[in-house]
Amino acid sequence: MLKPAVALALLVVLSGIAPVPAAGAESCPAVLDYTFSRLQTGKLESLCQYRGKVLLIVNTASYCGYTPQYEGLEALYRKYKERGLVVLGFPTNDFGDQEPGTNKEIAEFCRLTYGVEFPMFEKSSVKSISTNPLFAELVSRTGQAPKWNFHKYLVDRQGNHVTSFASRVIPESAELVTALEKLLAEKPASPNG
Repeated sequence: MLKPAVALALLVVLSGIAPVPAAGAESCPAVLDYTFSRLQTGKLESLCQYRGKVLLIVNTASYCGYTPQYEGLEALYRKYKERGLVVLGFPTNDFGDQEPGTNKEIAEFCRLTYGVEFPMFEKSSVKSISTNPLFAELVSRTGQAPKWNFHKYLVDRQGNHVTSFASRVIPESAELVTALEKLLAEKPASPNG
């Protein structure tokens, strides 16, 4: 039987997702201290690069009744990215098998159908702590796990406050936009604390 540390290391290597501290971890909020492979390139990227930004983290799927929300997510990203918003997409096949494609197929679908430019990461399970520790962290902070595709988590610039929005809450809803604009109005923390 494998020791837990060995089993975790093996799982990390096999999954391509690393819940390991990134460079400069001392200044990286715990909620961002993860590394995932980008959907379009397969290259590992640290989420710490988004510290100081307001994040809208969404589990996505290509064949869902909520899939047209990609359009609203991209519109939010384009409208607010200069003010510090980053939308992060995580495709998953967890709900209704509505994301059966490969990473390449998903990337092409998003780009060609909805013009998605916001960062997206390789397909993973958002219900499994071992394959997507970020979603485990978001669930632990909000007490709300995704029940379907296009569940949204809004994270403040410091990575401290996380708000959860159910799939039915569309990106352009007053509820989401009001919360988003409030977080964008907060100034980023200075690098010296």
